[in-house]
Amino acid sequence: MLAARAPEPELLDEAERMDVGRLRELQLERLRSTLRLAHARVPHYRRAFAAAGVHPDDLRSLEDLARFPLTSKADLRDNYPFGMFAVPEGELRRLHASSGTTGRPTVVGYTQQDLDVWSDVMARSIRAAGGRAGDRLHNAYGYGLFTGGLGAHYGGERLGCTVIPVSGGMTPRQVQLITDFRPRIIMVTPSYMLTIIDEFEKQGLDPRESSLEIGIFGAEPWTEQMRLEIEERAGMHAVDIYGLSEVIGPGVAQECVETKDGLHIWEDHFYPEVVDPDSGAVLPEGELGELVFTSLTKEAMPIIRYRTRDLTRLLPGTARPSMRRMEKVTGRSDDMIILRGVNLFPTQIEEIVLRTAGLAPHFQLVLTTRGRMDHLTVQVEARPDCPPGRRERAGAEIAAQVKDTIGTSIDVEVVEPETLARSVGKLQRLIDHRDT
Repeated sequence: MLAARAPEPELLDEAERMDVGRLRELQLERLRSTLRLAHARVPHYRRAFAAAGVHPDDLRSLEDLARFPLTSKADLRDNYPFGMFAVPEGELRRLHASSGTTGRPTVVGYTQQDLDVWSDVMARSIRAAGGRAGDRLHNAYGYGLFTGGLGAHYGGERLGCTVIPVSGGMTPRQVQLITDFRPRIIMVTPSYMLTIIDEFEKQGLDPRESSLEIGIFGAEPWTEQMRLEIEERAGMHAVDIYGLSEVIGPGVAQECVETKDGLHIWEDHFYPEVVDPDSGAVLPEGELGELVFTSLTKEAMPIIRYRTRDLTRLLPGTARPSMRRMEKVTGRSDDMIILRGVNLFPTQIEEIVLRTAGLAPHFQLVLTTRGRMDHLTVQVEARPDCPPGRRERAGAEIAAQVKDTIGTSIDVEVVEPETLARSVGKLQRLIDHRDT
């Protein structure tokens, strides 16, 4: 494994060097401005504040934010397409949107200042991951309405990298361009990185011999086991990036390569809380709950206490001492499977699959109904060199470990290599065929 390189102190920007006291003062100042902007310019927030009996002037401390109402994805969809914007349409410079696979898409807008802030936090994120000006950056996130591709692109350029805008798909070509252009950094979803590694090996190439030294992976939950799989097979540092379009896009938080101990939140622009998913009550630092964000500097679409549905906990800063960390997200409140009364997350299955000998890291979960009961089948690919007898034992091992550690019974089907569909964007782990 390559040695991790911490940034030289002179490369850190002013906010990264700020002490906690000054950061809290800045947050309170920016939070007051954001609440006033939302109240004055966004009818939804004016109504929501009135219903909750609060006014922006009621914010006298950061703790007072808990009195203000939470914002949900449903609120954004109810105000589709432009009802959450705080600036005239003529001041917008870009629109992005979610895929809308579960209903109307959520639409977000950016002023020029918003785009500049986004580029700045992405540049900061790439530098925290170990990137430097002059590096070549292979960007395999999807371009378009999805925020990943363009967010990474402009952040890389802002840092001074040479960006290779490959986008997703055409996996053999990804390998060819990595081989020919010799980038130092790759940005892509972690599941698609595994597909790229598979393609290296399929072509008879050793991915550990490629030029890649840093992988910045996000857009989907992934585990420590997957980090180890990528780092061992590709000989690179694998670090996590976090964001979501409703808050700004990627670049809300970033794991620092020198510690790899959770993602430092760029708190000069995004104020975090963790709340109880059921009651909405703010939880103390260190307790597991649902992550909530309030934007501090956005002009076009200020967001107040947005429920991300991501489950994590807040921790003290390490590599950036004044900025709190969020624990690596390995589950969402809305991707939890309740199977015969037991709570189960896809990432729990991933951890077990990745430490089971003979199996590839490609799997999917299929939910069906048997009689009156829900039933889960894990379909997982064997590695090419895994003999039939070992495949059967591996499947039995997964079922036994799920029963022992999670407490529910499942079926496991070990299928032939390259049988399951590959994803070039956000991975869909769960296939739901239950009776409705």
